Amino acid sequence: MNSLDNAYRKLLTKVLTRGVDKTDRTGTGTISIFGASIRHNMSEGFPILTTKKVAFNTMVTELKWFLRGDTNIKYLQDNNCKIWDGDYEKSGRTDGELGPIYGKQWRDINGIDQLENLITGIISNPDSRRHLVDSWNVEDLDKMTLPPCHYSFQCYVADGKLSLMWNQRSADLFLGVPFNISSYGLLLLLLCKETRLEPGELIGNFGDVHLYKNHLEQAKEQISRDGYDLPEVKLSCYDIYRGDFDVELINYKSHPAIKAPLSN
Repeated sequence: MNSLDNAYRKLLTKVLTRGVDKTDRTGTGTISIFGASIRHNMSEGFPILTTKKVAFNTMVTELKWFLRGDTNIKYLQDNNCKIWDGDYEKSGRTDGELGPIYGKQWRDINGIDQLENLITGIISNPDSRRHLVDSWNVEDLDKMTLPPCHYSFQCYVADGKLSLMWNQRSADLFLGVPFNISSYGLLLLLLCKETRLEPGELIGNFGDVHLYKNHLEQAKEQISRDGYDLPEVKLSCYDIYRGDFDVELINYKSHPAIKAPLSN
């Protein structure tokens, strides 16, 4: 089994065996632990789980949306990405807007383009400890349909390699985290293209790590599966600032998808 699937299965097992009952805003109920990490060496392949099929194209669409600084659901719906539909419907809004969420904070936080500053900083001062993008803008939280679950990421340069670590306050382990892993893995590769560095490590830090109670049997099924070798990706025609790029997932072999309801 590849080390990424193995680490993820261990985390599923830990939550199933040690998780405590917690209520949550959706009313579904969870079992939860506090504090966990996953590390992946990008030289081992693209970080996408193989113990179940991950909707790669949906993840790509959402990342493009973030990078564009877009906060309107129309782009997602036009590209058959439905993962924000539930939160939008629950908000009661009718203008298509989700509020100043990820894309707004990445590209225009009080007039500052954090993505541009990040790339400029990595190139001009690679040893800086300030290669950071923050989505947790306190003054905007009450305007957001959903406050950021993955609220910041930091980059690090050493030996000609670029690593990325993201921080996540709330980790929906069965449905959300697989998307987050692949999304930040793809973001890391895009940043490497811009900075002409090789990809190093991808690290995810999680606060409240939970399984919704209607995901428990699905998690057990995934734990029972052995993983395959990780695939590669090919990036072309990329413009990170416009959220415009072509990406091909090569040799992705996985077990079938496991359906589970999304709690909003």
